Amino acid sequence: MSFEDLSIADRIAKIRPTVPDSVRLIAVSKLKPASAIRQAYEAGIRDFGESRIQEAIAKQEELQDLEDITWHFIGHLQTNKTKLALERMQWIHSLDRLKLAREIQRLVAKGSPCPNLCLQVKFRPDANKSGWDWSGLQQDLPELDDLGGLKVRGLMTILPFGLPSQESQAIFQEARQSCDRLQQQSWRHLQFSELSMGMSEDYPLAVDAGSTMVRLGRILFGDRPK
Repeated sequence: MSFEDLSIADRIAKIRPTVPDSVRLIAVSKLKPASAIRQAYEAGIRDFGESRIQEAIAKQEELQDLEDITWHFIGHLQTNKTKLALERMQWIHSLDRLKLAREIQRLVAKGSPCPNLCLQVKFRPDANKSGWDWSGLQQDLPELDDLGGLKVRGLMTILPFGLPSQESQAIFQEARQSCDRLQQQSWRHLQFSELSMGMSEDYPLAVDAGSTMVRLGRILFGDRPK
């Protein structure tokens, strides 16, 4: 039987040993039904990633009996959906611009909860991805640190599509070193203990480089609908 023919539970059983216990395995369930999440949950997964707030809410309503799920938002967050994201998600991996950080701060000041946040950074130019480039992040970090309502916990990065493994490995190592340098600096509110990087195609390289969270979709759930 090929890997593509395996059940979700069998796929998880094969992948689990390749992800150390120290690394959080986030099952990216976007565009997959709640029934698939339930199967992954029964196989031991507790962290699930979604990229559309309305889709995530519909699944949360259907899965209310699974009370110990941790929900991660991993998509581009529109400003007008920020309040819902704060109320519904425990993690937001895609804080990708200062305007969004200011909006989160505004809503938190009015009483919204603040999830754990990762700053999305591009370590190579990529027109298809949002996020700060490294120099831009350096410029904005002082203001981000002044936004005391934010629970920034680390960085998130997504590699440009189609890189050779050697280049992917180099970027993951660069991300780890950059996160470490930030962690060593004195911030009033920012923390950099988490590094969210690695997907189905490249997660072993990310784990080797020091990722603390990997986001696996296709390898667990199979191909998504076109």
